[in-house]
Amino acid sequence: MRIDFHTHIIPQEIPDFAAKYGQDRWPTLQQTCTCGANIMVGGKVFREVTDQVWDPEKRIKDMEREGVDMQVLSPIPVTFSYWAPASEALEMARIQNDFISDTVKGNPSKFLGLGTVPLQDADLAIQEMERCMKELHLSGIEIGTNVNGNNLDSTELAPFFEMAAKWQVPLFIHPWETLARERTPRHNFMYTIGMPSETALAAASLIWGGVIEKYPNLKLCFSHGGGSFPYILPRLDQGWKVWPHLRLTSHPPSHYIDNLYFDSLNYDPLNLRYLLDRFGHERVMMGSDYPFLLREIPPGKVIDDTIELTDEQRQLILGGNALRFLHVKEQKSQHVKAENARRKSTSTRN
Repeated sequence: MRIDFHTHIIPQEIPDFAAKYGQDRWPTLQQTCTCGANIMVGGKVFREVTDQVWDPEKRIKDMEREGVDMQVLSPIPVTFSYWAPASEALEMARIQNDFISDTVKGNPSKFLGLGTVPLQDADLAIQEMERCMKELHLSGIEIGTNVNGNNLDSTELAPFFEMAAKWQVPLFIHPWETLARERTPRHNFMYTIGMPSETALAAASLIWGGVIEKYPNLKLCFSHGGGSFPYILPRLDQGWKVWPHLRLTSHPPSHYIDNLYFDSLNYDPLNLRYLLDRFGHERVMMGSDYPFLLREIPPGKVIDDTIELTDEQRQLILGGNALRFLHVKEQKSQHVKAENARRKSTSTRN
């Protein structure tokens, strides 16, 4: 099985929260044609998107063409809206979570879903996380790398991580509101430099701040191959060693990496090989960032091009690790394989 862990989706008919609540930071979807739209923020184009970002059937056709058996659907980070009043952000989250849940229910052999929560209010975030997992039957939660400039080791977020660990909710951590935004608008450095750096800061904060030591059952996956985190981990260890007065954990940062998973989206077999050597093949999952411009085409190419992998390792990275991370049972995996084989056979006959 080939499971694309890192894909994004948004409802086509997302309400105009800017008009409803009078703030221009709300993202809206402005249709430009039958097959495309602009995500607008503050009256400006934030991102141009195609209909693959809302149309399940278009996604399925792409998946069949590119050899992907399942996608894990997650919201687009600009919709997190942590800056907004929590009750309004909850409304935005619920609309997306319902849409993702309905999409999964309509195509259970093709999609798994991750929800979103208003992380600026831990109590509301916990309530929505519970609804996502128990009522909507989603497979996990996607969160951003900071909340209004506060890193993920903020004390206000501790109750959320405590419950995520208690309920064993998988968390997918994706960069948003990246650091040094004032220095990265040229050359689209926000995407190529800001996001990897932001992800590293989030991972380091969770480790150095003692969140993982306090909640050892947390399951965390970092997007884009962990950004720059894998490469600065030895430097974090050195900092822990030479600044004992700053220590908040019993062991250096590298002691806590067993909680960490990563998608494979670093484009280069050399980088993937380093990620695998550092963290192990059991904790890397195929991810492409579908359907955006920076995505890997076809999904899993970097894994296919890493020739020294064994067949078993390749199968785990391409799909098995995602099923285990998301607590997807083996019988569902077998059902998905059978359904995809049936669809392929039907398509061939037609």
